[in-house]
Amino acid sequence: QVPNEFAEREAFQEIDYRRMYGQMAKWVGQIDRVERIPEYVSRAFHTALAGRPGPVVLALPEDTLFSQAAVADAPRHHVVRPAPSSAEMAELHRLLENAKTPFVLLGGGGWTREACARLQRWIEANGLGVGTAFRCQDLFDNRSANYIGDVGIGINPKLAERVKEADVLLVIGARLGEMTTSAYTLVEAPVPKQTLIHVHAGAEELGRVYRPALAINSGYPQFIEVLEHLSFKNPVWKERTAAARKEFLEWTEPRPMPGKVQYGEIIRWLSDHLPEDTIVAGGAGNFAGWLHRHFRYKGFRTQLGSTNGSMGYGYPAAVAAKLAEPKRTVFGLCGDGDFLMTGQEIATAVQYGANFVAVVVNNGLYGTIRMHQEREYPGRVFGTELKNPDFAAYARAFGGHGETVERTEDFAPAFERSSKAGKPALIELRIDPDAITPATTLSAIREKALKSKQ
Repeated sequence: QVPNEFAEREAFQEIDYRRMYGQMAKWVGQIDRVERIPEYVSRAFHTALAGRPGPVVLALPEDTLFSQAAVADAPRHHVVRPAPSSAEMAELHRLLENAKTPFVLLGGGGWTREACARLQRWIEANGLGVGTAFRCQDLFDNRSANYIGDVGIGINPKLAERVKEADVLLVIGARLGEMTTSAYTLVEAPVPKQTLIHVHAGAEELGRVYRPALAINSGYPQFIEVLEHLSFKNPVWKERTAAARKEFLEWTEPRPMPGKVQYGEIIRWLSDHLPEDTIVAGGAGNFAGWLHRHFRYKGFRTQLGSTNGSMGYGYPAAVAAKLAEPKRTVFGLCGDGDFLMTGQEIATAVQYGANFVAVVVNNGLYGTIRMHQEREYPGRVFGTELKNPDFAAYARAFGGHGETVERTEDFAPAFERSSKAGKPALIELRIDPDAITPATTLSAIREKALKSKQ
């Protein structure tokens, strides 16, 4: 920020950061007096970690950066999490005990590895079916017989019906936003048809959109510590979960798509061959649909994905993950338009030795926008076709390793070479632009739209 003495003069590069970040951050502050730095920093960490975790922005005027003051430091912040009451847990037990078609949905931030493991044991012991919210698939081992799918974009239609038909929804951590509820159609607002038990660490989220039958303000480890002492014996639950699991396995089988590259088969190959603790960082766009559908996350903190759909997230997230966890395998997945927004961060990866493999899925399109164009205005294409560089050459220009794959059978050897390159590696995967989602094609969308307008 500009020096305090120039404030509100529209000085060079002056920005009102409170207005700029006000709707994106939990709190925006500006430290105008150096002696208040400990106070502001302490409040920043408290705000960022309390309730629903989120970003905080602190602006520093230039003169604050070199000013001095004698002031006591603030102690280290410790997160305070609420816990459920005995009355709340008694009501939860009553509601679940009478349920015939319950469904458990997990999401949000603020989890721990131990909490996820304990919850999985409880769910498996009681025969419940569980799903995960949009880009929160690493909260539950996808290989478990009780995991029945992700509740997000491109949801399995059979799973969507199960969510709608559930008599009790136990939602832990998820906000139940637009992407998770399929534009508020799976769970109707403000009063759901299902009996909603909503557990959330942020009290402000409870009742904000939905009116739950039971709202519990609690940290998730604290909630699960009490929950695991409840037990249910309902054989119908196990039967329904087994049927839903079968539907999940059928849904996640890759289906043939146009072109010489079968993208779904490649994602399944990666799921089967990457180490269980691999951190998978994905960007935003239609290309991510194959990742959500065909990759099985096997442990906590293995998925990095933008839950607000911001393009360009995948590659920088992969760089950061490798620098933070240098001993773990990191894999990045980007679209072509997605990668071109932040792909220059390969320079950072090379500079700091963040050696990992990333794939750029090149279909020559802004795929999501193109899909919407064909659906609403079939044949009227504008501004969605891309003139792309040679991505493999782009990687090599920065000192990385580059490969180009145009056939399914060439991917595994290219990936092996990239993994052993000893430098950041990029694989350009050229797919047919007609393959727009794991379930349909652009030409099919266009044809359907044209028929509807006749």
